Amino acid sequence: MDATEHFRRLERLYHQANVQQLFEGSSISVSRSKAEITLPVGPAYFHGANAVHGAVCFKLLDDAAYFAVASVVQDAFIVTSSFQLNLIRPVSGGTLKAVGTLRSRSRQLFIAEATLYNEKGKEVAFGTGQFMKTTQPLDSLEGYTDAI
Repeated sequence: MDATEHFRRLERLYHQANVQQLFEGSSISVSRSKAEITLPVGPAYFHGANAVHGAVCFKLLDDAAYFAVASVVQDAFIVTSSFQLNLIRPVSGGTLKAVGTLRSRSRQLFIAEATLYNEKGKEVAFGTGQFMKTTQPLDSLEGYTDAI
């Protein structure tokens, strides 16, 4: 399979995950060693002080880094083994954009970073994660293999 088809399959896998029901309106774009995810901010994502909860920031950053790694792995499902999150400033509206990039890779371990921006392009959070291959074949996942 060519890389473009792999990227589209990963995008479909992202959208078909059950957890995505909690993040309506999000979008993803996968390319080689990079992924971008956007999410319109709404009150459903706010903590008690009316700003986006850190859990939402984590999900966006982890997903962006994860799919940057997944873009170069066509044989196996990968998982996050660790992720370091840094929150810089609160967000209470607009659209968030997470940009993930692959930084390093070995046979089984991948390192990726992601940055989260508000709609003005200001950095609001960043993180670095480690990802590992599993023994589960990627083409065994229903969301990945569904017809395009």
